[in-house]
Amino acid sequence: ARTSREGFVSTIGGFHGKTFGALSASGREVYRKPFMPLVPGFTHVPFGDAEALSEAVDETTAAVILEPIQGEGGIIVPPEGYLTRAREICDEAGALLILDEIQSGMARTGVMWACEAEDVVPDIMTMGKALGGGVMPLGAFIARPHVWEIFRENPYLHTSTFGGNPLACAAGLAALDFIAEHNLCAAAAERGEQMMSGLRDAAAEHEGMVLEVRGRGLLVGIEFSHEDIAGLMIAGLSGRNILAAYGLNNPGTVRLEPPLIITAEQVDEVVSAFAATLSSTAAMLEM
Repeated sequence: ARTSREGFVSTIGGFHGKTFGALSASGREVYRKPFMPLVPGFTHVPFGDAEALSEAVDETTAAVILEPIQGEGGIIVPPEGYLTRAREICDEAGALLILDEIQSGMARTGVMWACEAEDVVPDIMTMGKALGGGVMPLGAFIARPHVWEIFRENPYLHTSTFGGNPLACAAGLAALDFIAEHNLCAAAAERGEQMMSGLRDAAAEHEGMVLEVRGRGLLVGIEFSHEDIAGLMIAGLSGRNILAAYGLNNPGTVRLEPPLIITAEQVDEVVSAFAATLSSTAAMLEM
């Protein structure tokens, strides 16, 4: 509405939800195909490829929609400078930059919002999940003043039946206050470094199984050589009281996203459980 354009560019492997518009932006066909036709005008390019993004964005592009770090895509961290270049590309074309911080935000990566790592300010940012503090379901989007101007002209342009729930908003404010008061950004950065270091040491003993340990802060992904191994690892970790999940758009990657209040001792427990599960899975597969 702000640009009066109809084109959108998002990324392969990106995940933005399962409602009609969000599916249109998401980049995995298995979730899109059952609901075709979706919203027209979406182009998907490889994540982290600034050149491909530049080629796809033109004067018909309303917005570029990105995750600063792909979550369901397998905790894919883009090359340094990617978000900065995305901001430049959007500015040059007069397009909006929309960043989906629903998984990467709320101090998860060691800063409040993952885009802060490159000092990039989007035109629109979406947030949710942890925003509700684990108490209430809550999602939100915030925007820069020039984007909000159209709502000042017509406040009823877009409304929501369940928007502004007082209890959910109170939970959101409490969650934000808690993060700030307990310096959870710094905690996530420190504990994340500890966790990934330990996981990499354990993975080095099984190079044929583990392709990579990657992430930022407490947004951690372990990619395996086959998605069946990832499934066995998730089951084995569960038996050792560690909850993990695979990426919806990358089933071969196991995601570890512990609470931001995790202690150093608990990180050691996670690493020990991972090492034990890796060894038992390797023995099962005789790898």
